[in-house]
Amino acid sequence: MKILVTGANGYIGMRLLPYLINQGHEVYCTVRDPERLSVNDSLKKKLHLITIDFLAPQEKNPIPKDIDVAYYLIHSMSSDIGDFSSMEERCARYFLSCIEETKAKQLIYLSGIVNEAVLSKHLASRKNVEDILKSSSVPTTVLRAGIIVGSGSASFEIIRDLCEKLPLMITPKWVKTKSQPIAIRNVMEYLMGVLLHPECLNSSFDIGGADVLTYKEMLHRYAKNRGFKNWIFSVPVMTPRLSSYWLHFVTSTSYPLAVNLVDSMNMEVVAKDNRLQSILGIHLYTYDEAIQMAFKRIAQNSVISSWKDSLVSGRLNKALKGYIQVPKYGVLKDAQRLDNIDPEHTLAALWKIGGNQGWYYGNILWKIRGYLDQLIGGVGLRWGRTHPDKIFAGDALDFWRVLLADKKEKRLLLFAEMKLPGEAWLEF
Repeated sequence: MKILVTGANGYIGMRLLPYLINQGHEVYCTVRDPERLSVNDSLKKKLHLITIDFLAPQEKNPIPKDIDVAYYLIHSMSSDIGDFSSMEERCARYFLSCIEETKAKQLIYLSGIVNEAVLSKHLASRKNVEDILKSSSVPTTVLRAGIIVGSGSASFEIIRDLCEKLPLMITPKWVKTKSQPIAIRNVMEYLMGVLLHPECLNSSFDIGGADVLTYKEMLHRYAKNRGFKNWIFSVPVMTPRLSSYWLHFVTSTSYPLAVNLVDSMNMEVVAKDNRLQSILGIHLYTYDEAIQMAFKRIAQNSVISSWKDSLVSGRLNKALKGYIQVPKYGVLKDAQRLDNIDPEHTLAALWKIGGNQGWYYGNILWKIRGYLDQLIGGVGLRWGRTHPDKIFAGDALDFWRVLLADKKEKRLLLFAEMKLPGEAWLEF
């Protein structure tokens, strides 16, 4: 089948691509920047890339007419504290106008569980996008998930940060809210299983894991799986703003994402419609199993994708190529040179820079800069890096964004995403 994947650079999209290719499908990816797709060359050669920004409609529809199925995986929650819902609505409407000009037989949308009478801004936006897509003449399948647990997922990394850094926690009251976490492997099985399945067309399904847990129970069970104890005490006086600051300072989330997450953490996200599990015959993993599988990936240095590598998590507001040309005038420039070095050894070292490795020179100064950045709402050094020795254009690297990583040209170019009174580049 010819399958279109939107949001291919996102956490779910990056995981879905290998599944589709391995099953022999012809895969088309919509990307704002072709240089940005962080997959290895062997996989990229098997993909068809379509350059399109769904926030900027273009006269000619670039999506092939003979597409069979389209996955809609575009989300904007981490990019803005304000009205991100209008961005999601604009994207959905333009996508729909494009896909209705094709011969697509199915749309598949990954949404959030929306069973509460009053929804958070984040979940209300997901429901709005769902309604827009359902208005299409193309049969639509909606999968509604809660917390997704997997190596590199925002939810997993938040839980990991909280437990590893704070064995004693004074927490907001939302830690008592119930959720139904689902393993990323189960999400992939659902996304693949509904492909042109006759019982799944024009239907919406809740998908969740084997356990219904409060956030407090999830934190305790994470600690148990990691072999230590933690103590959690909730207080009723922590306001949403304080909760957002607390989440931002302790975990690797950006402040906009923290605000939107806190808004949603007061809502129960428990699946009420589990019939898809029976239709597809899927074995649900427990929360403990999901954690163990995530750490197996981490231990093997084989994390496929991370939420922080999505461009919406940072400050870039245009394609990477818009930043690659460093200005010649109106900038302060400092250049250092070292001769008589081994190029291959140096490149290998550069491709490991940041994260646990550190920055080779003045590492304590980099750490101080990270703490200062964090104090004024920046991300600091908490993003780290996804792979220990691989770098792709678009990856987050501590508080930098990789613009160019070309070993053949022996060039690594980074753009600063820390708080600054201007713009900064770091080039090797």
